Order: sequence, then C-alpha cells, then structure tokens
Amino acid sequence: MAKISPLMIVPPLLFAAFAGMAWWGMKENTGSRELPSTRIGQPAPTVSAGPLGSYPQVTQDTLTTGEVTLVNFWATWCPPCRAEHPKLLEMQTQGLRIVGINVKDSESAARGYLDEEGNPFMALGFDPQGRMAIDWGVTGQPETFIISGDGTVLFRFSGPLVGSDYEQRFLPQLQKALGAS
Repeated sequence: MAKISPLMIVPPLLFAAFAGMAWWGMKENTGSRELPSTRIGQPAPTVSAGPLGSYPQVTQDTLTTGEVTLVNFWATWCPPCRAEHPKLLEMQTQGLRIVGINVKDSESAARGYLDEEGNPFMALGFDPQGRMAIDWGVTGQPETFIISGDGTVLFRFSGPLVGSDYEQRFLPQLQKALGAS
C-alpha cells in the first residue's frame, strides 16, 4: 500500500479554502453595484469647471434656481456617454434642466460632438483635468446627479441613462424629486 505524503494534501486544501472564500464573498453580495455617495443630502459641491467654447457656462447659481437640475458628467471618448446622449436629448425636450460637465476631453472634440449630435445641456462646463469630477466624487463617466432647487444633492446615478437600471433606479428618484419641487 502506497503512503500519501501530507504535503500532497496541502494544495487541494488551499484551493478548497480559496474557493470557499470566493463563494462566501459572492453569496454576501447585496446585489448593488453602486458605490455610496457621501454627497446625498449635502449641498452640491462647488462648480469649478471652466467654459466650453461659447456655450452658456455652468455656475453655482445654475444649481440653485428653485428647480430640479440634472448634472451630467460626460466625455466624447466614453461609449456609454454616447449611448445615453439620445436619452438626454429626449429629457431636454420634456423640459428637464440638464447641465453637462465635459471631463478629461479636448474642447474641440466636445464642441464638435455637441454640434454634430445635438446639445441637450442648458449650460456646460469644461473640466479637462477632472478636478471638479473628483470634488463631486465621480467614479467614472457617465455619472448624473439630481440636484434639488436649493442646490442639495438628492441622488447620484453612475452609468448611462438607458435600459432597465435607468428605469428602475433613476426614474423613480427623478419623479420623486420633481414631485417635491
């Protein structure tokens, strides 16, 4: 009868332990892909983006007009941003106030894109270094914030405004904000 070395048992035991930890980690996942935002319920951070060409510029006053405003961080190099663009144009035709912050892009690319595809934004900011995006806690483009009429951040949505995630998470929050205004 062949004798089994204890060292031959160690690798399968290690593998089983790692597999068990991975399974446990997946089981404990709450299902939310969203990172929590520390901005919810707080005044909107400072608007520090510069102007984008001759478009009307976003200012702090733009966010405190008494009306709900969406702040959308976007870039021309971002495929999900391009995917949500028709939805932003549709929302604009419905009378929603949307301001755009172009992040880590070139001014000429941003202007060209808006001239070609349409401009859904009532005002624009240009953030080529991404400093304002950092101040707002943006984790990636596109990202949209719902701002109350007094300038308070009500909701943060990470990802494109399309599909079931948009319908199930963003729209109810937008309707809630519009109902409260």
